Amino acid sequence: MERSIGDRNILDKFCTEFCSIVEKHAKYIIVSGFVAIAAGRTRATEDIDMIVERMSKKTFNKLHHDLVAHGFVCMQSDVADELFDDYLTKKANVRYTYKDKHVPEMEVKFAKDELDMLQLQSRIKLPSTGLDVWFGIIEMNIAFKEDYLKSDKDIEDARHLRIVFDVDERKINECKKIIRMYR
Repeated sequence: MERSIGDRNILDKFCTEFCSIVEKHAKYIIVSGFVAIAAGRTRATEDIDMIVERMSKKTFNKLHHDLVAHGFVCMQSDVADELFDDYLTKKANVRYTYKDKHVPEMEVKFAKDELDMLQLQSRIKLPSTGLDVWFGIIEMNIAFKEDYLKSDKDIEDARHLRIVFDVDERKINECKKIIRMYR
């Protein structure tokens, strides 16, 4: 089964709807490949990566039930306590999709260290994407892709972000140092 999708309309709608619900409960950022896609890079993907601030089990339960009430399901479990205890607090991710659809997916993980917290504190909106969602800063996304992830796809994403945005090379190098410190 082909799992990758490249239709920006589907991804944009999914991302916007999901983020609008999460924003009622917690700070979040969208990171990695979807940042490049939202900035106009054409490539297929099946998931969008989200980092959310750590939250209490009670807050997560409210978030999970709000997502379910709006037509999302979690692939690992329907039980919020199980998702919280067995995945999120153990630095694993959980994946949400629309009910009855396998793609796209939102891969949600709690901020796991100071690096993730720094990204949440410096989050930005990118009007040029046409999306009203919070992203990790471009320089950090580039640094992660070039210095940590390093796959061909990630290098191409970073190259695209460098072309589209006016980036600060000094800031990218600082981000790379921070990444090396924490990862």
